[in-house]
Amino acid sequence: MRSRYTAFVFEDTAYLKRSWHPTTRPRRLDLDPAMEWEGLEILSTTGGTAFHTDGTVEFRASYRLGGSTGALHENSRFTRHEGRWTYVDGDVTD
Repeated sequence: MRSRYTAFVFEDTAYLKRSWHPTTRPRRLDLDPAMEWEGLEILSTTGGTAFHTDGTVEFRASYRLGGSTGALHENSRFTRHEGRWTYVDGDVTD
């Protein structure tokens, strides 16, 4: 999760696509260059160790867009694909 957050900060779409599970990966990924990510807080995790094939990460990522600030709060699902952790999908909450 932290590496994907960093990829969003640096607009590294190639990494984001590589770390996205092929069954849910979008064909195109357009990031808003005006979005300024300001911090990541991991709220909880399940699974995700060397002994697991699936896991979840609940996080809150703060951002600034124009003159406004906000936060993305999501419970993300990850699974191992070809030996690497990949992002499957997530539920955004308020």
